[in-house]
Amino acid sequence: MTSPNSSNIPDHKPRPWVDLLVSIIIPSVILMKFSGDEYLGNVNALLIGLAFPLGWGLFELVKYHKKNFIAVLGLISVGLTGGIGLLELDAGWLAIKEAAIPAIIGLAVLVSTRTKYPLVRTLLYNPTVLDVGKIQRSLEEHNCVAEFEERLLKASYFFAGTFLFSSIMNYVLAKWIVVSPSGTQAFNEELGQMTLVSYPMIAIPSMVMMMLIFYYLWRTIRRLTGFTLEEVMAPHLAEKEDKKSADSTSGK
Repeated sequence: MTSPNSSNIPDHKPRPWVDLLVSIIIPSVILMKFSGDEYLGNVNALLIGLAFPLGWGLFELVKYHKKNFIAVLGLISVGLTGGIGLLELDAGWLAIKEAAIPAIIGLAVLVSTRTKYPLVRTLLYNPTVLDVGKIQRSLEEHNCVAEFEERLLKASYFFAGTFLFSSIMNYVLAKWIVVSPSGTQAFNEELGQMTLVSYPMIAIPSMVMMMLIFYYLWRTIRRLTGFTLEEVMAPHLAEKEDKKSADSTSGK
């Protein structure tokens, strides 16, 4: 029986274009174009620019109860960026912060491989994406559980590698672009530029690597169980696909 609290929590549907607009584009435009004294000024532009990703992250956490480690680190990251600018700390701290956040996540991925709940299993091999019970039964029938666990461990190492890549690139990008003293208009403009550039240079390659890791995991499942992707999709996803097929067939 579903508890009243859980039934009141709306389903979270990914909105990548909204995320991109609120977390990347709007803050970048504010920091690059409205930091001058004739507009918002250094401090106000920094506060308003960072308020968008911070507010959006808090909204997601509260409304959808997405209380996860990575989301919390994202909010901390935005808060630290604001602190560096407002306290006028050396810009070098920004590069350290930019590198530290993905490095911490990557370290958490590695540490999680020594626990009962590896992050790869939580994020990629979970009941919301795949029919885990069906896959596990097939692996047991084919005596392939140990081999699958070994492949899952390799996927965890690959996953940690994506955050290592992000950490290095974040540091290089911050050192390359943000060279002005914090608390200045130039610092805000460079911060906005770094935020904008980081998406195609870091976020997109990281997403591609994530897709390749999922493909690696899926190929392993395919080889060990013989199932097609449609056969091991999570039941609720399979129902959606069936509904789409039925609608297209009926001409809706």
